[in-house]
Amino acid sequence: MKRNKATRERVATDRVTRNELLRILDGSEQARLVSALAERGATDLADVEPAVRRIVNDVRRNGDRAVRRYAMRWDGLGKGDPLRVPEDELHQAWEKTDPPLQDAIKQAAGNIRRYAEWQASPATNEWRREIQPGVSVGQLVRPLESVGCYVPGGRYPLPSTLLMTVIPAQVASVRQIRVASPHPAQATLAAAAFLGVREFYRVGGAQAIAAFAYGTEEIPRVDKIVGPGNRYVTAAKKLVAFDCAIDFLAGPTEAVIISAEGDPACIASDLVAQAEHDPDALCIFITTSRALAKKVQKDAQKRTRTNPIAAQSLARRGAILLVASLEQAVEISNRIAPEHLTLPAELVPLVQHAGAVFLDEFTPQAAGDYVSGPNHVLPTGGMARVRGGLSVLDFVRVIACQQVSREGISQIAPSGITLANAEGLKGHAEAFRVRCSHA
Repeated sequence: MKRNKATRERVATDRVTRNELLRILDGSEQARLVSALAERGATDLADVEPAVRRIVNDVRRNGDRAVRRYAMRWDGLGKGDPLRVPEDELHQAWEKTDPPLQDAIKQAAGNIRRYAEWQASPATNEWRREIQPGVSVGQLVRPLESVGCYVPGGRYPLPSTLLMTVIPAQVASVRQIRVASPHPAQATLAAAAFLGVREFYRVGGAQAIAAFAYGTEEIPRVDKIVGPGNRYVTAAKKLVAFDCAIDFLAGPTEAVIISAEGDPACIASDLVAQAEHDPDALCIFITTSRALAKKVQKDAQKRTRTNPIAAQSLARRGAILLVASLEQAVEISNRIAPEHLTLPAELVPLVQHAGAVFLDEFTPQAAGDYVSGPNHVLPTGGMARVRGGLSVLDFVRVIACQQVSREGISQIAPSGITLANAEGLKGHAEAFRVRCSHA
């Protein structure tokens, strides 16, 4: 049977790391692993797509009746509960939240908002310039009308994801921001209240994505869906993408760390932190030092004794690669195109492909997950080759604008007519000639 890229990568990774946590690789084993990782694609969704398609089609046909049935089965919705969380419940969640957590939410939200505002300017500025005499061009920037922010609530509730998805939409001036999350934790509801979210739906999984994409009686449809989720959420986003815009398809967490002289405790703690997200997390350490490799391996083994998910991840999809130089390390990282990349600051000019970059050993990757400001909704599965993380630009439309005067039409009409004739589009050529005759 022919395997797809994701399956080949998983098989290759399982083979080289089956019996040892963070196995140290060089030579041909390393080459095989890097080659498999470089060819990996998005998460393999084939086994869940049939079930997800049934859910999406059911919600599309039957609306709230289907959403409620699934939400009662999987999302903790009570029989008489409304799908939409009452605003009073949101505010009460904030009031019941311990002050230290309130302060943490405030600090994280403040940094995320400031970063998003810096990101928005000048990238989203409108402008207009004369490209040649009588011909002006420019761009208009308009926010999306509505977005749906998906916030995971499964193994770990993620109020941080609510901050990361809602705040850039607010900075972009999106008017209608809707949130969906299964089993929402008090901290998630509190974060929503702090940000002023008014529409919060106690729904998750493929049913939430379908409701956002097509609308129901209680859940209005949105223009775009953003936010990470499990394979059912990702498969649903893939299925609705032709009917509703999405950010991208995100898979399990990925981390690459490059260091020759770093603190093994800092390196191991970052690997374990990302590994505990998911048993399928990909965690790679690349170094020129065998001594450091052994210290990181030993420290990671110690740190995973009480963290079974991280231990499973580092045993299945973790590895330490020994290389001849740090430049070779960055070359390998560029081939992998990881979601998270930590490396010494002096190597930044060599970086081509990464979702987010963390410089030097006192910058934990967890800082980007929570509080430093840049977004933690990041591309995985090699998609960092073509895009970065979620940003304000994901919530606006850039509209081209142009104006041609009587003087300008004479400047561009000859070329326009020539090109139109070359394409055989006589009506296009005539549109220029008519205006020339009136100029």
